Amino acid sequence: MKLSTKARYGARAMLELALNYEKGSLLLREIAQRQEISHRYLERIMNVLVSAGLVRSSRGQHGGFSLAKSPGEIRLSQVIQAVEGSIAPTSCVDDPKICNRVDICITRDIWEKLKKAMLEVLDSITLDNMIEMQKKKLAKPKGRMYYI
Repeated sequence: MKLSTKARYGARAMLELALNYEKGSLLLREIAQRQEISHRYLERIMNVLVSAGLVRSSRGQHGGFSLAKSPGEIRLSQVIQAVEGSIAPTSCVDDPKICNRVDICITRDIWEKLKKAMLEVLDSITLDNMIEMQKKKLAKPKGRMYYI
């Protein structure tokens, strides 16, 4: 399974907003530059996140984008599902009526378990958690260390 570019960029944009939560709004171009995302592509993603109620958009001198809730209240599952839709690996997991083999199909049971496991992981991670993960990752030394 592979997350779409839209989902990955959405998560990165939300992390950027979370990192700057206390400082206020960020301009779209700031988010795009910091996260190395195409401005035009990011604009479409941000509109989806605004529509989902995860991000606020404001115009004017101090305008830009900001989180609609605190980083501790937003789960990664909400972000991914807002931009991606369902994370079910197959359509029959979300809608058993579309398959006439639902009662005998063992693979559907496996795909259902996969969806549940993915949701458990994504639900367990808030933007606050992502901030902490980012700080730890940046604190690690880069490259190899040689001791003499």
